Amino acid sequence: MFQAQKIALPALRALTVVVPTFEERENIRPLVSKLEIALSGIDWEVVFVDDDSQDGTAQEIAAVALANQQVRLLHRKGRRGLSSACVEGILSSVSPIVAVMDADLQHDETLLGRMFLTLQTDLDVSLVIGSRNVAGGSAGRGLSALRKWGSDRANGLARRTLGIAVSDPMSGFFMLRRAAFNEVATELQSQGFKILADILSASQGRWRVVELPYSFRARRFGASKLGGAVTLEFLGLLVARLTGGLVPIRFVLFAMVGLTGVIVQLAVVRLALTAMGHDFALAQTIGVLAAMTTNFDLNNRFTYRDRALRGRAFLKGLLTFYMVCSVGALANIAAANALFSVTRVWEIASVFGALVGAVWNFWASLTTTWKAR
Repeated sequence: MFQAQKIALPALRALTVVVPTFEERENIRPLVSKLEIALSGIDWEVVFVDDDSQDGTAQEIAAVALANQQVRLLHRKGRRGLSSACVEGILSSVSPIVAVMDADLQHDETLLGRMFLTLQTDLDVSLVIGSRNVAGGSAGRGLSALRKWGSDRANGLARRTLGIAVSDPMSGFFMLRRAAFNEVATELQSQGFKILADILSASQGRWRVVELPYSFRARRFGASKLGGAVTLEFLGLLVARLTGGLVPIRFVLFAMVGLTGVIVQLAVVRLALTAMGHDFALAQTIGVLAAMTTNFDLNNRFTYRDRALRGRAFLKGLLTFYMVCSVGALANIAAANALFSVTRVWEIASVFGALVGAVWNFWASLTTTWKAR
């Protein structure tokens, strides 16, 4: 006869701090110690969402959690990405107020108390942002001159493109009411690094937002995760938000990679014709295979980097990508011919065929080559 067992439910805390991590092992204990001091007097917890770090980050968090009931670990397997990590961390909490900050110690944890007090004392405020761009705030020593220039350009672009009024929509340091987050949760993009800009865009200016200044600190341990992929994902986010989510970030990246494939194909065809004479059919075949190969590699690095294939899986994925793109080429031709027979305008028909082929290649590769594990 089975006996009923008690199931441990998450404790109801006043505040949950969500910290996405990827290879931040050395920063875990210092951050927890800083949070204990900064949030003294507040019933809080911290949820570390780790994307299966290979440096022992998850194991370090687990060890800390065994001795500290205010620490929780959400260990993700087979998926990566800051935005999705933040969303999962927030959804795992039962606190009425949630905060998001980085694990690299660059965010000033002492500001969390003021953020919390602002939300506690002014019920009209839905979101509080730690800002580097209001009076009293600065990038400090946390950004190089080049990264500060890029951050400023991205902030300006986000404000103009998405109609965001705050000064630092690229901040990764903020606190909001869980009820407010629930209003926009289903509209957020799962891919990308700039979740605050996505949240602000999805809120459509309905919320009252307060910005509090802080100075961005220099990283002590580990390496920055910012790079070319983050820039591309940010541009993809802008397109996704402007289309109301109709065009996802991943498709934008896939299309960008496809454009590079056109350049590769033309260059290889030219080289092949120069080397082998005027056998265009052979040169075109080599060019198409080269473009498919570079497209696969770039998509694996950028578009699907949260599902990146390695080792034998890389070679298997390449073969399936060849098959997917071959079918896509046939779909391209069939769709273009069908429209041309009606319109007799080859430019429109050709573009339509390319679009059909791109959509097919994207969705087919999503469900076969890079299917979720």
